[in-house]
Amino acid sequence: MKKSVLVIIAVVAVIGATYFADRATRQPRKGQIHLTVANAAAAAKSAPEVTLKDLDGKDLSLAQYKGKVVLVNFWATWCEPCQVEIPWLIEMQQKYAAKGFTVLGIAMDEEGASVVTPWVKNERFDVNGSKSQMNYPIVVGNDAAADKFGGLLGYPTSILVSRDGKVIKRITGLISLDEISKSIESQL
Repeated sequence: MKKSVLVIIAVVAVIGATYFADRATRQPRKGQIHLTVANAAAAAKSAPEVTLKDLDGKDLSLAQYKGKVVLVNFWATWCEPCQVEIPWLIEMQQKYAAKGFTVLGIAMDEEGASVVTPWVKNERFDVNGSKSQMNYPIVVGNDAAADKFGGLLGYPTSILVSRDGKVIKRITGLISLDEISKSIESQL
């Protein structure tokens, strides 16, 4: 009898933990776009001070990009929605870099640079009919960096930062290429 009760309690605990873990990390279904636009109070909020290591082990800070419009993109190598939007990020980097824009990719893989570096070097993405490598800075992120941006509900998560370092927009899930392009253009 006691064993049965313990088994039932254990099963209920596992089901509960699974449910809450799923809710916390749920990714949108393909084709589904979730946009969260910062409200007026948040729009005036400054982007946090963050310094992380790039794939060569050098420090790279968000402050280094002051004066540029920056799309901070939290992603992971295993994340399918992230892989869907990477070609769009490459295209945005190509299109807007000369106007004072950059994408800053923050890879959130638990294994860090040992997984991210070879993946970035080897992966090619179809961008307008040609195979392209990621052409924007990549740093290795961590939970502390994500927390400075208000935490993450899933990947990808992107934050658009103005030239003067203010958070303009936050997008959880796949970005809409047209909508984010308009937001970027409005800041250039």
